[in-house]
Amino acid sequence: MDNGQTAMQLGWLDGGVIVAYLLGTLWLGLWVSRRAGANLQEYFLAGKTMPWWLLGISNASGMFDIAGTMWLVTVCFLYGLKSAWLPWVWPIFNQVFLMVYLSAWLRRSNALTGADWLKSRFGDGPGSLWCQGVVVLFAVVSAVGFVAYGFQGIGKFAAVFLPWDLSSDTYALIIFALTTLYVIKGGMYGVVMTELLQFILMTLAAVAVGVIAMQQVSPEQLAAVIPAGWDSLWFGWNLDLDWSAQLPAAAAQIEKDGMQLFGIMIMLMLCKGVLFSMAGPVPNYDMQRILAAKSPSEAAKMSAVVSLVMFIPRYLMVAGFAVLALVYLRPEIAAAGSNFDFERLLPVAIERFVPAGLAGLLIAGLLAAFMSTFSASLNAAPVYLVHDVYRKFINPNRSEQFYVSLSRYVAVALVVVGTLLGLMLNSINDIMQWIFGALFGGYAAANLLKWHWWRFNAWGYAAGMLTGLIASLALPLLFPELPPLQAFPYLLVAGLVGSVAGTLLTKPEPDAVLCQFYKQVRPWGVWGPIAAKVQAADPGFVPDQTPGRDALNILVGMAWQLCLVVWPICLVIRQWSGFWAATALFALTSLWLYRFWYKTLKD
Repeated sequence: MDNGQTAMQLGWLDGGVIVAYLLGTLWLGLWVSRRAGANLQEYFLAGKTMPWWLLGISNASGMFDIAGTMWLVTVCFLYGLKSAWLPWVWPIFNQVFLMVYLSAWLRRSNALTGADWLKSRFGDGPGSLWCQGVVVLFAVVSAVGFVAYGFQGIGKFAAVFLPWDLSSDTYALIIFALTTLYVIKGGMYGVVMTELLQFILMTLAAVAVGVIAMQQVSPEQLAAVIPAGWDSLWFGWNLDLDWSAQLPAAAAQIEKDGMQLFGIMIMLMLCKGVLFSMAGPVPNYDMQRILAAKSPSEAAKMSAVVSLVMFIPRYLMVAGFAVLALVYLRPEIAAAGSNFDFERLLPVAIERFVPAGLAGLLIAGLLAAFMSTFSASLNAAPVYLVHDVYRKFINPNRSEQFYVSLSRYVAVALVVVGTLLGLMLNSINDIMQWIFGALFGGYAAANLLKWHWWRFNAWGYAAGMLTGLIASLALPLLFPELPPLQAFPYLLVAGLVGSVAGTLLTKPEPDAVLCQFYKQVRPWGVWGPIAAKVQAADPGFVPDQTPGRDALNILVGMAWQLCLVVWPICLVIRQWSGFWAATALFALTSLWLYRFWYKTLKD
């Protein structure tokens, strides 16, 4: 097996498809740019005029990234149908929490950014300014870090798959330039419309891979190369997936992953994921699309569309490549032994199994996946510096057109800084994990309390974020052998201690701020004293407190979402009992959600 560093020999048809895609994306992004630029709301939220289904497809497209797809192919190869549980580590079911209640809560604020939202929760006192500063820092560091990571990743990907024999840095600069041009010119209009095109392309490519795998791999061929239990969704405390006979390298990789106690690891993922999901979205493109929805009910429907449209095509591709690699690459993986890098399964499988003509479509689809994620992240970040820093504290009296123009310059600056970081550093993935592990590790406690506890104040939020951040930075230094998932309880406790101490040692927020927030957003949780004051001032006010119904809808929604993952995998591997069970459960959960979630949405 080659090292994957030489370019594929693509024909003129494949090369033409790739060029046509790049030029078509650029043309579409620039064509719709005439609608962007009237003001910051038009530029960053498309004037809150886009339909919910289009925002949902755009959001799904932004989440269909290359690195995540490579990881999914790897875990599907190793863990089989049980790999459907592993994306809970992100967690993917945060979209269920958003669709059931959090998107509606967030959209009711009518904010422009995540930092702007904090003002509606905590007012505009000194503590609120510290809170907004934390969120601005998170958004900017996330954007720069992603640009640096993306520069390395897309350059290496393009150097292998594009046929023009350029350096990886040159490829990255070209793709960055094309994407940045339509992002800064078209704002969210350009991003959403190009992401629609990109999603269509990715879906065609993904379905094609699934069909190829079903044509080239029979159930008998697959059964001969997998261990017992690989095609089962269910598990006990132990993984009980023995690769030692068929593929010792796979057994070694599972041991390296630390997944032998599979049941305990899934429980940790579930507990961590629930707390993260209840904390709400981080200030990135996911939050941006929620705030861009026309109404709270449309924001909820938008979040539902993300799961509905993304998982089936993505997992057709994932399962297709995993099955092809299992049957046809196993001898070479066995020969390489522990030296084989399982994350290379995706590029190697593309090179080996995708026929001429379709290869160009598939590579263009994966380029679309990268460009979609990159453009969504880049478009979401500049508003934090322009609106939440420059406009509020430096120059609040300029025209809307000036702020839009400044946002474009800020976007270019973020790309330049991230690109320089990408050129300087080699191990971007390690740095990204360190940055996002620290930021996300300190995120859960404070952001969970901000929704559900009336007494929680701005100083508590700032203290909770700070202590969580310090703890998550210190843990890898003090306990380098402790896996991030197992470290989460300690990070959560640190964030909770800082949040509660900062809150109880300072005064509550003014009643006027809390009553206005409660009346507008209507969250459930520990809001009794504020709810009483709102109802005393407005006897006709009806609180929207349905935690029991929401909790049940979340459980049903998680089962519904899991069906969307299991169904395509079972289809590709021809596991018909699982396929029909997933189909039946999906139908039942869809009926439940239609009756007890969709029909209850209101603005």
